[in-house]
Amino acid sequence: MKQISLIILLALTSVTGAFAGPYSDLLKKAGDKKNYPGSNVVVVFDSTTVKMMETGLSHSFIHRLYKVLTPEGAKSLSVIKFDYDPLSAWSEIRGVTIYHADGTQTAIDTGRVLDYPQPARAIYWGAREKMIEIGRLEPGDAVEVFLYRKGFTYALLQTGNDDDRYIPPMRGHFYDIVPFYSNDPVMLKSYQISVPDTKVLQYEVYNGEVGSKMWRSGDRLVYTFTKKDIMPFRGEPRSVDASDVATKLLMSTSPDWKSKSTWFYNVNEDYKSFEANAEIRAKVNQLLKNARNENDSITILTHWAGDEIRYLGVSMGKGEGYTLHRGEMNFTDRCGVCKDKAGMLITMLRAAGFEAYPAMTMAGSRIDYIPADQFNHCVTVVKSRADGRYHLLDPTWVPFTRELWSSAEQQQNYLMGVPEGADLGETPVSDPGNHYLRMNGNTTILADGTLEGEYTVTAEGQTDAAIRGMFTRAYVADWTANVEKEVLRISPLAQLVKVTYDYPYNYLAGPILMKFSIRIPEYATVAGDELIFTPFLASGFMKRAMPHTGFDTGLETRKFPFRDRTSHTVELNEKISVPGIREIVYAPEAKSGNGSGAQFNGLIKRENNALTFVFNASFPKRIYQPEDWDSFRKAVAYQNQFTSEPIILKVK
Repeated sequence: MKQISLIILLALTSVTGAFAGPYSDLLKKAGDKKNYPGSNVVVVFDSTTVKMMETGLSHSFIHRLYKVLTPEGAKSLSVIKFDYDPLSAWSEIRGVTIYHADGTQTAIDTGRVLDYPQPARAIYWGAREKMIEIGRLEPGDAVEVFLYRKGFTYALLQTGNDDDRYIPPMRGHFYDIVPFYSNDPVMLKSYQISVPDTKVLQYEVYNGEVGSKMWRSGDRLVYTFTKKDIMPFRGEPRSVDASDVATKLLMSTSPDWKSKSTWFYNVNEDYKSFEANAEIRAKVNQLLKNARNENDSITILTHWAGDEIRYLGVSMGKGEGYTLHRGEMNFTDRCGVCKDKAGMLITMLRAAGFEAYPAMTMAGSRIDYIPADQFNHCVTVVKSRADGRYHLLDPTWVPFTRELWSSAEQQQNYLMGVPEGADLGETPVSDPGNHYLRMNGNTTILADGTLEGEYTVTAEGQTDAAIRGMFTRAYVADWTANVEKEVLRISPLAQLVKVTYDYPYNYLAGPILMKFSIRIPEYATVAGDELIFTPFLASGFMKRAMPHTGFDTGLETRKFPFRDRTSHTVELNEKISVPGIREIVYAPEAKSGNGSGAQFNGLIKRENNALTFVFNASFPKRIYQPEDWDSFRKAVAYQNQFTSEPIILKVK
C-alpha cells in the first residue's frame, strides 16, 4: 500500500497533451482489424481527469477516442450511453465528433441528447441514462466523446445548496475504483486526480502494473496513472469476476476500514433507522412467545424478515444511500431491497433485547484492502449472548432456506457498522456436509427395456433450497407437475406414478424429503441379447441440486480462480435389478480421487441379477484456486462419465 503524505514534485505531460498531434496520425497508428483479431473496436485513448474538493465533491472530465474496426463495431458505437444517479451525480455528454475514414468529420449536436430512466425490474430507483444517437458508421471511422460528471455513485441526501447532494456519503473523503482492463483493446488509458494537499490519498494497483507519477500544483497534489496497450480481458467459464483478477486501481482518502465501520454505525444511529414502534414490538412478542432459547428467537425473526418483506425496492428520497430505511416504514410497506430486509431484522432483534447492527458486503466479488466502497449488499449482525461474538444473518438470501446466513455467500468479505469499529471480515467456508444431496433408488429394467423404479431424495442447506425451490417458487397447483417435469427431462415417455413430499413451506421443521415412483417405457435399448442403459440417478436427474455438473471439463488448466454455487456433497446410490444378467459387456470403471478441489469415488458392481451404482463426491468450498481445478474437474468428469457412457449387459 502506498500512503502519500510527502510533497513530491514530478512532471508528466497530460494524456490529452500527448495526443496534441493530428488525430489522423493517431488513427493510422491504431491499425485495423488485422491488428486486433476478434475485436470490433479499438479505444485509441481513454482519459479521465478528476478534481476533488475539500468537501469530497468531485468533478470528472472524461475524454475518449474510439476507432471502428468492423461492421459489428460500427453498430456498437451507433449509440453512446452514460449511466448516472441524479440523487448523487450530475452528468453531461458535452461533445461528440465523428472522424470519417475519408478525412471528413461530423460534429454531433449534443442538443439531441436524451435523458431517460434506466430500465427497472425488482428495484425501482432514480437511476437514469444519457443517450445520444451517432448514426451510421463504417470501419475506419472514429468517434470522439467528451463526458462530464459531478458527484458520486452513491450518496446520502444532504440539505442546503445543490452541490451538497453530490458530496460522497463519507463527507470530506473520496474514493474510486478504476479498471485498467477492458473488453476492447485500449492503446492508452490515463486517470489523473487532483486532491487538496490536506488529504492523504491511499492507492494500490492490483493484478498487474500501472505507471504512476505525482507532483504538487499550488496547494494541490496531482496523481496520474497510465497504462499502454491494454489487450481485451478474456476470462474463463465460471471464473471469479474480472475485477478480482484483472488490473485495477483502488484509491481512497478514508484512513482505514475501522473509520468506515464507525461512520456506517453513526450514520444509521443518527438517522434512528432501528427504532421500533408499538406495533413492531407487539409483532415481535407474538412471534417469540414460544421461543425456547436465543437461537430460536434469532431464527424466527430472521426468517420472518426474509419471508414477509417482499424483495422490491423503490427509491423514496430521504434515507437513501448508506442509511437504512426506518423499521416503521419497512414494517408498514412490507417490501424493500437488501438494506430494508436487514434493517427490519435489526429493528426486530433490538425490540427483542438483542444487540444488532448492519453490515455491508460485496455479493459476487472480492473486496480489496484499500477502504474504497466496494459494496453492493447489506446484511445484519447480531451479538450472541452465549459467546459474545457477532454472527452474520442475511434475510435477503435465506427465504425458504434452512440457514440464517446463506452459504452461497461464503468466502465473501464484509464490514460491520458497530460502535467500536471493525476491520474487514471474511465469511467462513461452510462444511460441504451441511449441503448434502442424497438420492437412493430401487430400479428394475424389464426385458423390453421398461424402467420401473422407486426413489427417495433428501437434502440440506443450500441443496435443500435448490430442490425446495420447485415448490416455493411455484403455485401450489404446479407442485406435482414440477416434479414430473424433472422426470420428463430424462425421457419424454416417463410416467410419474406416485409422489409424496413434505409441505415445502414448513422448511424449518427438517430437511426436505421426497419419495416417488416412476415408469419409463423404452428406457433401455434392446439390441438382441443386450440391454443398454444409464442408471436413472446418473442420468442428470435433479441437476438443479448439483451445480458442479454445469462445469465444462474440457478445460485442462486454469489461469484464474473459479467458483461454484456453494460447498456441497452428493451421494447417489441405486440398486438396479435386471432379470437374467449373463455378463457386463461394459460399465464405467471404479474410480476415486482425493484432492484440494474435490474428493470422490464411484463404482458399478454386480451381485447376481442386480447391479449397484454408487457415486459420492464432496466439493469443499465456493471459491477455488487454479490448483484446485484438477481434482474438481476429475470429479465432475467422472460423474458425467456415468451419464454419457451407458452400461451394456448381455441377458438371457
